[in-house]
Amino acid sequence: MTFWEKLAEASRRNQSLLCVGLDPDPARLGGMPVAVFVQAVVEATQDLVCAYKPNLAFFEALGTGGMQTLLEALRGVPARIPVIADAKRGDIASSSRFYAQALFEAYDFDAATVNPYLGHDSVEPFLEYGDRGVFLLCRTSNPGADDVQGLRLKDGRTLFEAVAELANRWNTRGNVGLVVGATWPEDLVRIRALCPELPFLLPGAGAQGADLGQALRAGLDAQGGGVIVSASRQVLYASSGDDFADAARRAALGLRDEINRERDALLARR
Repeated sequence: MTFWEKLAEASRRNQSLLCVGLDPDPARLGGMPVAVFVQAVVEATQDLVCAYKPNLAFFEALGTGGMQTLLEALRGVPARIPVIADAKRGDIASSSRFYAQALFEAYDFDAATVNPYLGHDSVEPFLEYGDRGVFLLCRTSNPGADDVQGLRLKDGRTLFEAVAELANRWNTRGNVGLVVGATWPEDLVRIRALCPELPFLLPGAGAQGADLGQALRAGLDAQGGGVIVSASRQVLYASSGDDFADAARRAALGLRDEINRERDALLARR
């Protein structure tokens, strides 16, 4: 089963476009082991999500055992739910080949985020894994994204528009998606127009405060899908008490249902 098939099945089964980001900050866990915390959140939310997205930085920062902690944390993720490595990798081709091998073979992630800044030869080693998803950074959700992504090229296009067009050309195996921040709804409209069929990973709808309705209106494809709405802190830290797992479930349930309500309302007006 390819990443996209697994994602579609998980989305259908759980009636969900929600991806929970797994970004555990030890300073917020009150001494609880990271793996125990993540496992509890996964157990509480696994029937509400279409994917999980661990950010590798939070585990690499733990030191030499960080990636082992990540693998332990992910043990409770059902095989039917895909895991997206938020790795933002990208290097010259010879190095990217080993980054891709690490993510897709050594750790067996279903998909990964990839930085396209070095060009096609840096992305191709990831794309060669045709059954895995490759989400290219296009219009990221952070405030400083405009410093580079909003730069104008000689032909008048922005850099993020050029990346979107390249993504279409590089999608020869049908495994390319884009990371597009829900915090930029007007730009999301432009990117959807350029890439009507590519799936979008949408960060920014949780703690970063994006308007969910606007983001869905801009990002949904013609079939009313094509988006994965990612939320991390809003779910992980819904409570700082012993009820953190129950609170995470309530937050995930509320967000999943809000996404579905907004989506259904938009589709009804089409």
